[in-house]
Amino acid sequence: MGLFKRLLSKKSDDKNSREMSGAVNTGNAKLANWGIRHLGNLYPSEIIELGCGAGRNVPELLKTYPSSRVTAVDQSKASLEKAKEYNKRAIESGRYTARWGDVSKLDEGSEQYDLATAFETISLWPTLKSYFAEVARVLKKGGTFMIVNESDGTEPSGSKLEKIIDGVKQHTAEEIEAALVSVGFSSVRTAHHDSKPWITVIAKK
Repeated sequence: MGLFKRLLSKKSDDKNSREMSGAVNTGNAKLANWGIRHLGNLYPSEIIELGCGAGRNVPELLKTYPSSRVTAVDQSKASLEKAKEYNKRAIESGRYTARWGDVSKLDEGSEQYDLATAFETISLWPTLKSYFAEVARVLKKGGTFMIVNESDGTEPSGSKLEKIIDGVKQHTAEEIEAALVSVGFSSVRTAHHDSKPWITVIAKK
């Protein structure tokens, strides 16, 4: 399961984590691309990726938005190492930066980004409201926050992960939407995959 691999990668900074990050890049490609397609006609110049993992989503974001720059943050040093390696050319071109960061207390200034993305990472955030509030802080007025999850919070495999890995909490679309609205996001909408438990939640500040 893609989410299981990603969570293991985030929980560890050893050699196994680096190997797992490579597997995540391959396994989550379809999910990430499916999510990005729901963004529609956006023209972001500054994007922040929250929990970048091994960096696979960056080329897709840069290709989709050719005038943009992406800043990626993650708490796993091993994942950041892999992300920098995977996106070496983007770093050299000045379009990509990857660094250690805690989403609960971002170093970024207020109203700095047009788009924030969170691919399969909010299940590791201890509280949705406080983390969502921090995302709202760094987004410009009218900015977009996109969440892409492999689990919709109702399917059995998601519940199993909660028992296997401490600190993991799956959320339903309704829970995510309510938390977003409570911190000031508006125009929240959710897309469900036709045959998989995938969800994409998109909110406007």
